[in-house]
Amino acid sequence: MPPRQYITLVDTLARFKLKAEARRLALGYVWWFLEPMLYVGVFYLVFDQLLGGRPPDFLEFLAVGKLTFIWFSKSVNQASLSLTNSKGLIAQVNLPKHLFPLSVVQEGVYRQAGVFAFLLAFLFLAGYTPQASWVWLLPLIVVQYLLITGCAMLGALLVCWRQDFQMLIQLGTVFLLFMSGVFWDINTIQNTALADWLVVLNPLLVLLDAYRDVLLVGQAPDAAALLRVLLEALMLMGVAFWLYRRLNYWLAQQALMS
Repeated sequence: MPPRQYITLVDTLARFKLKAEARRLALGYVWWFLEPMLYVGVFYLVFDQLLGGRPPDFLEFLAVGKLTFIWFSKSVNQASLSLTNSKGLIAQVNLPKHLFPLSVVQEGVYRQAGVFAFLLAFLFLAGYTPQASWVWLLPLIVVQYLLITGCAMLGALLVCWRQDFQMLIQLGTVFLLFMSGVFWDINTIQNTALADWLVVLNPLLVLLDAYRDVLLVGQAPDAAALLRVLLEALMLMGVAFWLYRRLNYWLAQQALMS
């Protein structure tokens, strides 16, 4: 399949899914903005107003962390079901199976574009004016997109093999919610050895800290750490594409049997 046709097909599948979901919900596309706002509001109420002891800019700190984390969590959770949810189409058309998780990831890109626009507007109204460091947003978004793609493709493979993995993936994203610095700052950890291990083991922690450096602090992120996350994401994608090529017919059989 030519690359242009391949990209067009992924994009078309993503757009169809977005339109279908918008027709099912009374508020339609409004949920793109309303859902992340509600998430941030709930966590702000719990962690700032009820528990207290947070810095004055905690709402902005939380918004950057949660609105970037939700892109990862929703895309991976939804893409992990993409093969089993598309078994009707898989039975009728012989398409590369990785198209299905990739279309879900692309769907998440469209959603996140609106979320990022809302986030930047919110920060501007809160007094965070655009700075030169904001040019780092594009490479950060690209790295996160590649990381999401690799995790989403592998997640879809696991769920196609055993649907029990869907439960583990959902639990895993909840675990990452609390381990990725959404509610806390990695720079406040006094145990430097522990902080270093968390950074090495959790690429999302690096990304969320980088977004905050760029948007809230006004400085460039740690380029070495960001490069490491990029290499990890490319490795995951490489393994995923290799597995999809090797297991193309097996994936079709598994999806139809689920």
